[in-house]
Amino acid sequence: MTAVTDTATGVTHEVVLSTSDGVENTLVCPPDLSILEAAADAGTYLPSMCGQGTCGACAAHVSAGSYVLGEHDPSVLGSDPTEGTVLLCRTTPTADCRVELPYDRTRIVDSPPPVRRATVTAIDVVAEATVRLRLGLVADELGMAAEFDPGQFLQVQVPGTEELRAYSLANCGNWDGEFELFVRVQPGGLFSTWLTTTAAVGDVVTVHGPRGAFGLRENGLRPRWFVGGGTGLAPMLSMMRRMAEWGEAQPARLYFGVNTVAEVFAQDEIAEVVAALPDAAATTCVWHPEPGASWDGFVGTPVDALVRDLAGSGEPPDVYVCGPPAMVDAVERALAAAGIPAEQVRAERFTAS
Repeated sequence: MTAVTDTATGVTHEVVLSTSDGVENTLVCPPDLSILEAAADAGTYLPSMCGQGTCGACAAHVSAGSYVLGEHDPSVLGSDPTEGTVLLCRTTPTADCRVELPYDRTRIVDSPPPVRRATVTAIDVVAEATVRLRLGLVADELGMAAEFDPGQFLQVQVPGTEELRAYSLANCGNWDGEFELFVRVQPGGLFSTWLTTTAAVGDVVTVHGPRGAFGLRENGLRPRWFVGGGTGLAPMLSMMRRMAEWGEAQPARLYFGVNTVAEVFAQDEIAEVVAALPDAAATTCVWHPEPGASWDGFVGTPVDALVRDLAGSGEPPDVYVCGPPAMVDAVERALAAAGIPAEQVRAERFTAS
């Protein structure tokens, strides 16, 4: 990795970056840059999203050395983060450091995420305050392929602004240039307002990525369980669809949670992917069904269903979880109480934008 040096002061700190597969690289970081910024200046792009300490996509662990962790949303680091848990976009070394990255070397790229154009091909309201947005890439020098790993996200530029909003992809990488996103509509939200009042099929938008380190790990035949809250279902669908595409034989379980019956969506898509896998099941959980609502499914949270099934699950599964921080924290606590090793849990938290 190329060193970055502050030529004005000559003061630098050495940062060793160690990926989960044991690859190490050394970064020389000036005191006026975060670790994430210094890496980018060196031509090495670590997984990240907001750059402002509000999403958790660049979370890592400092195992040695000292640093300053700047202003950030503490919820994205979990309810009880271990000492040394940081966001690289807000972390400035004050001495030499060692940073443990929660992904392998393949998730680090040597060029910025591609910036491309895409056409809106469908806008469908699929549930209360949830819209499915389909995009098709415009052919360019990169061709038409939509290349990404299941679990990654796409950043969409809000038309007429420089603002980006990130959404997990629900489909799989493909040669047709197709992206499928589920968007939770936020009242007054910049992108939500455009999507619900102005957007139309045929509009062209700018997209950045895909990118991100959340995704499947090779685990032999150990069961994989997936937990998605609200639009956190999207990366779970992507991962399970990839398993079906590749004919992977691991037992798979999906837990999808919403607050009300009106918020339930993607039931046909869930049924389709469950049917395509050799050993799969899904539970849709409604926390508070509305009075008089027709709902004969599970009543409670995904945590409730997860705890119920862990009691007789046999081999401890690998668990993938995505959703609001409070839900992710509750899932992680339940898994720890059930004895699931922390290294078998992968989580991605998201906050409203």
